[in-house]
Amino acid sequence: MENFKKITLEDRDIISKYLSFNKYNACDYSVGNLVLWSSVYNTHFTVAGDMLFIRFLRGEDVYFSFPIGNGDLKQAFEWMLAYCEEQNIKFQMNIIEPDMFEEIEKIYPGKFAITYLRDSADYVYNIEDLKNLSGKKYHGKKNHINKFLNLNDEWTYEAISDENTQECIEMVREWCIQNGCGEDKAKLAEICVVINGLKNRKELNLTGGIIKTAKRIVALTMGERLSNDTFVIHFEKAFSDVDGAYPMINQQFIIHELADYTYVNREEDMGIEGLRRAKESYKPVFMAEKGILTKK
Repeated sequence: MENFKKITLEDRDIISKYLSFNKYNACDYSVGNLVLWSSVYNTHFTVAGDMLFIRFLRGEDVYFSFPIGNGDLKQAFEWMLAYCEEQNIKFQMNIIEPDMFEEIEKIYPGKFAITYLRDSADYVYNIEDLKNLSGKKYHGKKNHINKFLNLNDEWTYEAISDENTQECIEMVREWCIQNGCGEDKAKLAEICVVINGLKNRKELNLTGGIIKTAKRIVALTMGERLSNDTFVIHFEKAFSDVDGAYPMINQQFIIHELADYTYVNREEDMGIEGLRRAKESYKPVFMAEKGILTKK
């Protein structure tokens, strides 16, 4: 068996190469996500038979993602099954999209079961919808933006750049303090990931934007290209005491940076009730389903 290696920034090019072979809807199949969250999810990879294999942890469980590349899919499955037997671990996969499961069913009809998790499904929106916020369904969003505009005469949008990266990091740290990250391990882990993303923005081809009021950053967002028609938003932070800051950065980032895309993936809600309400309020055009695959 090939040795697995923990994913680091130096593996960016090989990960990117294999991801470019196919189009994915799930945010997890992006270079930035795989590199930045590697330490949190103990994500490892190896290449065999012209296929990229990704292995990661969710709690105490070991999972594979879908094999990626130009190799033979059946051989890839035989490789993973043999690896699990050799390591004496249960064979299971995560982040399996519906079309991936169809491919698996063609090779192994009836051998595997899939369970789609609502908490893990990504919200995918039409760019034009979030840009224009037209119609009654976005009336509330427009009200929030109008309130922001009424309260902030001097506001600006800027792309994240070398010149403002340190200021962005300081804003994220302040957000962390205001939101009690010190008492919440998950929030603290995310903030570390956000800061690493800012520091390695250029190396990971991440694009970001900020909103300033009175020369102070009040909202920040950042993401990357997922496919030719889809951009994925990895992070979005705004100060809760600035009315309308979240919808403002959402809309302005799309207007300034995402003109070449049709869709924007704003990732999953993780079962967090407030986050679910917020994501649903933007009216996704579809949910990118992701399931757990196990042997029957």
